[in-house]
Amino acid sequence: MAENDEVILLDFWLSPYARRVQIALEEKGIKYEIKEEDLPNNKSDLLLQMNPVHKKIPVLIHNGKPICESLVCLEYIEEVWKHKSPSLLPSDPYQRAEARFWADYVDKKVYSSGLKYMKTEGEEKEVAKKEFIEGLKIMEEQIGGDKKYFGGDNIGIVDVTLVPLSSWFYTYKFTANYSFVNQESFPNIMAWAKRCSERESVSKCFPEEQKVIELLKQRNLLNSDK
Repeated sequence: MAENDEVILLDFWLSPYARRVQIALEEKGIKYEIKEEDLPNNKSDLLLQMNPVHKKIPVLIHNGKPICESLVCLEYIEEVWKHKSPSLLPSDPYQRAEARFWADYVDKKVYSSGLKYMKTEGEEKEVAKKEFIEGLKIMEEQIGGDKKYFGGDNIGIVDVTLVPLSSWFYTYKFTANYSFVNQESFPNIMAWAKRCSERESVSKCFPEEQKVIELLKQRNLLNSDK
């Protein structure tokens, strides 16, 4: 593709799903423009036009054409700019299938249960907590051994899919007893998250801690005295 392609990311700064797409663009060295959405109640006409089905971010707009859903965006970025390093997906078909499986697992197991735990109460919250811990334990096993990243020595689609959640680890200790996400319980994940956060492509995409805390207060997800 031409270097002067127009690439726009419809974004909400707190969204870990949008952060995936931004990190992938940064890793590939693709020039892009962010258009911030005022969510949840003031969606732009552009967002409604570009994603009329789900009406949500992220939306990657490439030369006027929208790509929706974060994992679809990651695969699109890899396919269109596959000549740019790093490769988000392995060249080997089996390894590529495995990477897609784990990215999907992170989406459906880890993210969904983690967000559910934050937003629910009572018995439903305890069920979500158990599911979230189970998901993290599985990923803890996957990043064990000598691997720097989930795919080996190089960052890939599974890392990009999961790493935005690690930017929330510092807020978990403020919200509804997320203290179980710690170095003792998940040493491999914590070491991996630190390694990822040292990459400029990742660190520049993480939301500022104080900004996150203030929004959580506004949405009554954080005690006002924290």
